[in-house]
Amino acid sequence: MKILALFISTVITISSCSSQDKNGQNKTASPETYAKTITASELKDMLYVYASDDFEGRKTGEPGQKKAIEFIKSHYLDAGISSPISEGDYYQEIPASYFPSGIKDSENVLAYIKGSEKSDEVIVISAHLDHIGITGNGDINNGADDDGSGTVAIIEMAKAFKVAQSDGHGPKRSILFLHVTGEELGLYGSRYYTEENPIVPLENTVANLNIDMIGRVDSKHEGGKNYLYLIGSDKLSKELHDLSEEVNKTYFNLEFDYTYNEDDDPNRFYYRSDHYNFAKHNIPVIFYFNGTHADYHKPTDTPDKINYEFLETRARLIFHTAWELANRAERVRLD
Repeated sequence: MKILALFISTVITISSCSSQDKNGQNKTASPETYAKTITASELKDMLYVYASDDFEGRKTGEPGQKKAIEFIKSHYLDAGISSPISEGDYYQEIPASYFPSGIKDSENVLAYIKGSEKSDEVIVISAHLDHIGITGNGDINNGADDDGSGTVAIIEMAKAFKVAQSDGHGPKRSILFLHVTGEELGLYGSRYYTEENPIVPLENTVANLNIDMIGRVDSKHEGGKNYLYLIGSDKLSKELHDLSEEVNKTYFNLEFDYTYNEDDDPNRFYYRSDHYNFAKHNIPVIFYFNGTHADYHKPTDTPDKINYEFLETRARLIFHTAWELANRAERVRLD
């Protein structure tokens, strides 16, 4: 049973970052300026590499997954985005003993931008870097949507926040870009992070925005406007849900579909992606999802089938939401 909030909801106001010019006057940055650096063309270029046959389906612990983490790391290095672990070390190593029998050691990839005012508080943006590998007959499961789409979206968002920081408009709270492994095996990478080695204490983790498949269109929404399924946004913090709605209303007006957010959802998607390991620790979450499609967990989940215009807008929406969470005066409250 959900616990009712014992406070009167406050009006959600959209944030901006302020800094001072050389004359000491305040100047305000709009998140729109930086969201526009997230482009369909860059997302496409990255995804055609990340979901190529060279990565062999990115199965946890296998050579293709090792190529995947090198790809992610290289983008953070090139953008000058730091690691929260130590300089140059972006890998949170997970031993083989943590995984089911037969799975080799693997890694989460972590990067972050330190907050300018409330650096001890963190917003976590997550996506899983792994997929299901190669089938018995040798077909490669490229996982372009699942979850190549979330992976490249996070990298683009990180670069946008870095540009803002370089312009003097860095986020007030820290932002952790968390690429987790072992999701397809049972959410192992996110469980390792939350239960074994959180880089930032969980009590200082304000919210988790989790992205798992945001590049396609399911049968329900074919031929319609851009949309996203949102799952979990109101389960722990009504304030987070209201902020999410206000961001969408102000900047995008996507169709938010809450079908899979129902408590009696037979698909149980709320329990089936990495946000759940944060929610278990009473951290407010939003899970962004485009729904399943005929190519789900098949070799036909390829980058040519991604709707890159939709992916661009969806990534920008999540960036705006993270911006608000990072820059508002108070952290969103737990109900």
